[in-house]
Amino acid sequence: MLLQLITVYLAHPDRLCGASSIVNRVRSILSGAILTGAALSLAGCGALNRGFLFPAGPIAGAIRHEWIVVCFIMLFVIGPVLLLVPLVAWHYRLSNTRSAYRPQWGFSWSLEGLIWIPPSAIVVILAAFLWRDTHRLDPYKRLPGHALEIQAIAADWKWIFIYPEQGIASVNRLVIPAGRPVHLSLTSATVMQSILMPRLAGQIYAMAGMRTQLSLQADRSGRFLGENVQFNGMGFQNEKFAVDAMDGAEYAHWLAEMHAEPDRLGATEYETLTRRTTLPHPLAFGAVEPDLFDHVVMLAQKSGHALEVEKLPALPLPMAVSRDVPHDQGMPP
Repeated sequence: MLLQLITVYLAHPDRLCGASSIVNRVRSILSGAILTGAALSLAGCGALNRGFLFPAGPIAGAIRHEWIVVCFIMLFVIGPVLLLVPLVAWHYRLSNTRSAYRPQWGFSWSLEGLIWIPPSAIVVILAAFLWRDTHRLDPYKRLPGHALEIQAIAADWKWIFIYPEQGIASVNRLVIPAGRPVHLSLTSATVMQSILMPRLAGQIYAMAGMRTQLSLQADRSGRFLGENVQFNGMGFQNEKFAVDAMDGAEYAHWLAEMHAEPDRLGATEYETLTRRTTLPHPLAFGAVEPDLFDHVVMLAQKSGHALEVEKLPALPLPMAVSRDVPHDQGMPP
């Protein structure tokens, strides 16, 4: 509605001069749009604080820098468009009878250069930046320093984190030491999933029978968001976990508490965990079956959901087909 009114005004400004009701309506629409935009911007502040625009580690910081560079370069495309569209619409309005009208105009070298040279230069510049940053932000590339090894298993609808060097495991809670690089090895106990910790690292998929990798680091202590961003059923919205970055003393104290936990993550516990359920709170295991992650990657350790599916009765096929009989046999002419 607002766009139509603006178009009418550009074409016939005299039509709106005496229409006070329409002018008031335009004012009310503009006021509502401004108030709505302000409310949305204020409501989105919390979401922005949880994203990569407020990084808490070197990987997320590099991602934000790349995003800012790309946005700055794209301003050279968006800026002229936003500036020229209203100017051209105003210049070629129906009521403008003083400007020159050239219906037979056909070609201009200067205009052709303006159309092709700047966009080509922008594409080349963007390609150079993206090529450099794609290799620099390779998720398989380890960060400098002695990294903490963690194995992550995506299940329905929870995350299992195994610390192989410490012999412990946690569910729906990832605890890391601040200032130390972390190397994640990921796989899935079910369908393909995708892990994202926006303030610490980028996104990468986890797939059954495969091992993917992700490097990250938290520069300071704090609690950050981690979640699955690949839809995988009814519990998808609950598949989130907390990433707690601790200083050296806190992390050592947490390790001592974990080793004191009586529960052990073995094959039976793994089958229970990997059923299609959600957990009301994180779980902790003071011991882990050796090579459990490798068995999951090699599909030697089946998930609880897979075992439940195997127990279901086989569904009959809609039509019995024999490979020895041609497909067209018995069909009417």
